[in-house]
Amino acid sequence: MRLTETADVWWKNAVVYCLDVETFFDTDGDGRGDLRGVSQRIDHLAELGVTCLWLMPFYPTPDRDDGYDITDFYGVDPRLGSHGELVELITLAQDRGMRVIADLVVNHTSDQHPWFQSARASRQSPYRDWYVWRDEPPPDADKGIVFPDQEKSLWEYDEQAGQYYLHRFYKHQPDLDIANPEVREEIQRVIGFWLQLGLSGFRVDAVPFLLDTAGALDAADLPDPHDYLRDLRAFMARRHGGAMLLGEVNLPYKDVRRFFGDEDGDELTMCFDFIGMQKLYLSLARSDPAELVKSLRERPDPPEEAQWGTFVRNHDELTLDKLTDEERQEVFDAFGPEESMQLYGRGLRRRLPPMLGNDLRRLKMAYSLLFSLPGTPVLFYGEEIGMGENLAAEGRNAVRTPMQWTATANGGFSIADPDRLAAPLPEGDYSPEHVNVAAQRRDPDSLLNWMKLLIQRYRECPELSWGRYTLLEHDSRSVFAHRSDYEDGTVIAVHNFADEPAHVALAVAGAGVGVQAVDLLSDGTADVGEDGVVELDLDPYGCRWLRLIRPGDRYIV
Repeated sequence: MRLTETADVWWKNAVVYCLDVETFFDTDGDGRGDLRGVSQRIDHLAELGVTCLWLMPFYPTPDRDDGYDITDFYGVDPRLGSHGELVELITLAQDRGMRVIADLVVNHTSDQHPWFQSARASRQSPYRDWYVWRDEPPPDADKGIVFPDQEKSLWEYDEQAGQYYLHRFYKHQPDLDIANPEVREEIQRVIGFWLQLGLSGFRVDAVPFLLDTAGALDAADLPDPHDYLRDLRAFMARRHGGAMLLGEVNLPYKDVRRFFGDEDGDELTMCFDFIGMQKLYLSLARSDPAELVKSLRERPDPPEEAQWGTFVRNHDELTLDKLTDEERQEVFDAFGPEESMQLYGRGLRRRLPPMLGNDLRRLKMAYSLLFSLPGTPVLFYGEEIGMGENLAAEGRNAVRTPMQWTATANGGFSIADPDRLAAPLPEGDYSPEHVNVAAQRRDPDSLLNWMKLLIQRYRECPELSWGRYTLLEHDSRSVFAHRSDYEDGTVIAVHNFADEPAHVALAVAGAGVGVQAVDLLSDGTADVGEDGVVELDLDPYGCRWLRLIRPGDRYIV
């Protein structure tokens, strides 16, 4: 393993952890989490094995869209803390070998942003052209609406401005005109500012919308929007050579591949694998990994220094929009049969444990799969302890409930009265009395300790992040098996998707003697026959990681 290469391209084997400052830990008793709270809980993340902390928006906001409606791209919401407290958090994270990235939400602003307030006030405003205006909405104004239960058009008439403005999301979030060179320059200044304060990159919100210039009147005459993404990446490289861009690009694989750039990977550093995630849930619903296997065969390789971001949950609804109507209904029937569990008819507003009936075997298998699949694993806060959702919360907020630290009042999140919390806690089997960090730290069989083991082994196996992966053929319908090879090392990962034992025979080595397959997640070994075949028995929802040890190898396993 070339350590200098690994250090330079740190995102290739990172463990990314996403959290919302507002719901993580409250230090001043106002019911809202704060930056000081994240700092006080940074050792929890370090013990878990997190190497990259992703902060959801912490900027000043009217908070009509959980902070994604921003009024100052250079500010810190005073309800969450200050610039000084943010820099302190970044420093504490870096002391523990952890980088910090943040959401970059520059597709739109809040309608309360000073830029928009100036733009709507006068056609002579220097900010008028920073937004997209028309005297009349186009004929297709109702096409491509992101929130169909909330909005009926992509264009909103503004009485003060006397024109319609474009908004891909909510009407209170007018779109910036990315075709305007002044807007592009301002976005670079925003990036440069936060890099200077210590961030190591950004998760870029809604990248296809950010690059969409279709709303501009002269869009046909504009250069390729991907040129702008390349410019942003080049700017970052000049300011901070090790900075990264993690893109939210929910498109078919062939279209997502363009956002990485050419073979040199000169656009996004990482892209989320939305297709693989959706096919994973379809496979879980069927207890058959065939659809996941199919997606991995179709997924294009990223450029050498780029990477896919893999996940089983994120901060939004669990979108299933790339499945067929019939496939989506299968997943709904298995994991969200009630209408209250669904959102926009295209996704689920649930966390994984309730979807899987809180079956610890199945949960452990799913996360074993996450950390062994090719790509960089991304966790959403609370996944490490198996938090559930609160369907009483509105929309996506069902999965954005406060972090559950202890079994005490408010789950140890805050000393405020419960009705003052930033969001209501889950009740029943997923309440803090039953699901919390403190209890799971003391339980060797807990999900938390399983996650720690997975992360430790993942970090110890460069094959999983740097290697070439190969899907392994076999005759067991419920088993997913693949191998990852890097330099002279090989790791085999095997997962049983069914609630019944499975036996599988895998050709993993060439003919010879003395090869062993050593378990990495538990004690044990499996002999590899002289024909290069290893035979494995798997428990219901069982999983095994095995390193091939050949005569003369000196691996510590």
